[in-house]
Amino acid sequence: MKSSYLNDEFFSRLETLSLELRADLAGFFGGKHLVRTYGQTVEFADYREYMLGDDIRRIDWNLFSRFEKYFLKLFTDERQMHTQIFIDCSASMGKDNPAKAAYTLGVAAALGYLSVHNMDKVSYHLIRGERAENPFGTIVGKRAFFNAISFLEEMSFEGESDLRSSVVGAQGTGSSDGLTVIISDFFTDSDWKKAVDYLCYKKRQVLLVQVMTPEEVDPTYMGRVNLIDSESVDIADTKNMRIKIDRASQRAYEEAVGELWGDLKTFCNSREAAFVSVRTDQPLEKMLFKELLKVGIME
Repeated sequence: MKSSYLNDEFFSRLETLSLELRADLAGFFGGKHLVRTYGQTVEFADYREYMLGDDIRRIDWNLFSRFEKYFLKLFTDERQMHTQIFIDCSASMGKDNPAKAAYTLGVAAALGYLSVHNMDKVSYHLIRGERAENPFGTIVGKRAFFNAISFLEEMSFEGESDLRSSVVGAQGTGSSDGLTVIISDFFTDSDWKKAVDYLCYKKRQVLLVQVMTPEEVDPTYMGRVNLIDSESVDIADTKNMRIKIDRASQRAYEEAVGELWGDLKTFCNSREAAFVSVRTDQPLEKMLFKELLKVGIME
């Protein structure tokens, strides 16, 4: 699969953005994310009184000369976060729709690039069936990132996906150390809510990105058509059928899509997770610069 989004111009525009993570997240030293705890940077934050066992090198002797009490200088702490990106690789995400596949990869690449550009780590987990493959391990630095993206451009979309089993069973999911993104159309029978609950239990910041085509949002088919489930491996599957589409069935479909969207939004709000739904005819930059800014993921 080739994507028209991934080029030098696209990545250079992203350098004006950064991921906004909660200040109470933990992580490794050496990143750029300010947290509420005090650390070893050169940026002054506050004072507190000296207590037995404190490092006397941090005592502010100027304050001692004025108040005859010992005060310590406190400095801000910066941490390196881990951005974990799950990509739904089922057939409905791009087997017969290169534009949807390209858009999905564009979102994944943009979020990954923002991570490595800001000295964070990123990992890609490809959801296939009940497993999430992690072919690259933990990526640090732009060179390793672009090597991974070159591989992702060639990946295929096929079969079904189980969001719950793949996310819960994924290796390397840390506790309270970064952002987890799930990119999918969420046209699945699997319990994606269990996946979100697991990530919240791990105290990770969560973002769900729903990618849909214009035809999936507002289909224009009328009359008798053969509906073939793109994730079906057997033409005799009961999900495949020949039906007559009229205005009533279109309204029923619209209501079902609206209920799915509403369920995603309501559940994410209840878990303090972020959710955005995008169409592939929406410019990718608009999704990044507007939608993710709106839900507080970008700054």
